[in-house]
Amino acid sequence: MKRANSKRKSEHLEIALNEVVESTQITTGLEGYRFVHQALPELDMHTIDLSCSLFGRRLTAPLIISSMVGGIEPAKQINRNLARAAQALGLAMGVGSQRVAIDDPETASTYAVRDIAPDILLFANMGAVQLNNGYALSQCQRMVGMIGADALILHLNPLQEALQQGGNTNFSGLLSRIEKVCRSLGVPVVVKEVGWGISEAAARRLAAAGVAAIDVAGAGGTAWSEVERFRSKTEKANNIAAAFSSWGIPTADSIAMARRGAPGLPLIASGGLRTGLDVAKAIALGADAAGIAAPLLKAATISPEAVIDILDEVTEALRISMFCIGAASLDDLKNTPLLERAPRSGR
Repeated sequence: MKRANSKRKSEHLEIALNEVVESTQITTGLEGYRFVHQALPELDMHTIDLSCSLFGRRLTAPLIISSMVGGIEPAKQINRNLARAAQALGLAMGVGSQRVAIDDPETASTYAVRDIAPDILLFANMGAVQLNNGYALSQCQRMVGMIGADALILHLNPLQEALQQGGNTNFSGLLSRIEKVCRSLGVPVVVKEVGWGISEAAARRLAAAGVAAIDVAGAGGTAWSEVERFRSKTEKANNIAAAFSSWGIPTADSIAMARRGAPGLPLIASGGLRTGLDVAKAIALGADAAGIAAPLLKAATISPEAVIDILDEVTEALRISMFCIGAASLDDLKNTPLLERAPRSGR
């Protein structure tokens, strides 16, 4: 089991770094919106406040470095480069799934970042389906304690599990197990998808179960069906994975759905966000913060400074977007009437 988990993680990382796994048959839907430009914003751009509060922690901008890797040796430096960037910029960060570290405690060091990022909002992470496979509250507590996390992400990935050879596909009764963790863990529980979105019905059920926040992780970014297609060993498995290249709820639609289903919960938008303008649109659509992963992964193999450069670009483009619609704060951005549907091309 230990060897299989490590092999899978290594393959995932290698594919994500070296293959084209971006969605091509479905988009985030964010391109379908545009802001109404304000030539007279009546603002000093340098006074715009990008800060926000999440789980009682103040972030300098509404950005989360989304969960990516862990459990294998290359992940150690990647996570530490990401964490150094988060600490330097005052942002939040999640680590990759910690299941490997529970099965093989020797890999726990690949997730450890608290020594270099003592102040960041830090998320532990586990596949929710593991709650149907022998994991329970005690394992969740170990994951949080292992890295000194402030909250736990339980990720949902039914399509990925279905496409993986030997994947865990028993999601029966999972909501009640999630509810038990939310009730007893002692830190906030965030539920996120991994790239196919959260529907209104799912958001409503998760809110009722007591989750502290939802990360929609919609379609249009990295397609894990493509990642699993690259891992497939047979033509049949390849063809099945390829059939799902257009599957999922576009991120823009999922934000709206989740906001309707869970109007009182903090909402994180992720899934194909690449620029500060994407982040601005996501927040104007109803999100409270945004998660970014793929643009940071290769940079994190280089240095913290490379990660900081990308995050600085995102932050500056977010600030400029707000400036050009006269939004002085994130509250102004969330309540702007200046986001509209873009006309269809050809009209």
